[in-house]
Amino acid sequence: MLMPVPMPSRLMIFLAYLISLLLSIFLLCVLKIMHPQIASVFDEAENRYLKPDEIKLIGQYVASMPERLDTYRNLRDREPEIMQAVVDQLEAEFPQESEENLERCLKNALLMLRYCGLSLLVNDETIVQHRFLDWVKPLSQAYETKAVDSKLYRLLNQQLSKALSPKQMGYLSPSLSLAQDGLLSQTAKR
Repeated sequence: MLMPVPMPSRLMIFLAYLISLLLSIFLLCVLKIMHPQIASVFDEAENRYLKPDEIKLIGQYVASMPERLDTYRNLRDREPEIMQAVVDQLEAEFPQESEENLERCLKNALLMLRYCGLSLLVNDETIVQHRFLDWVKPLSQAYETKAVDSKLYRLLNQQLSKALSPKQMGYLSPSLSLAQDGLLSQTAKR
């Protein structure tokens, strides 16, 4: 004999609706914080429904999130081996360079790589500009490291291309190019 399925009470329906609403608000807040272009879409949507191109933007961002997370994890997990290969090659290329200069360049490159990873995760290159370049560029002006940095970036890019898939490199490359070009152009002005 089949047992009757109890109907949800009004309280249960209300709680499910409230949880759904709170989750939606939370997701909107997260998206607004993580992606400024999406934030502006939601700001505009307070007065109207989203336009098809705005819905498409949000859909693309959400759809690419699993791949971005996978890329970020891969970068994080393989960072030691990537950077060790770069260190070994850089030391061989610049045996006369002071250990202090090499260490400074490598620390900046490591910091750059981590900010680029964060940038690819949230799909926002302004992170590299405002949190990395605006801070590191002025500090890098004091040192004559353009030759070391240029070689370091070539070696780093080679190692990243070996460690990441072409699609993953596609996520990382825009912020990485922005950071590298920004630092090399800054040291060139000196």
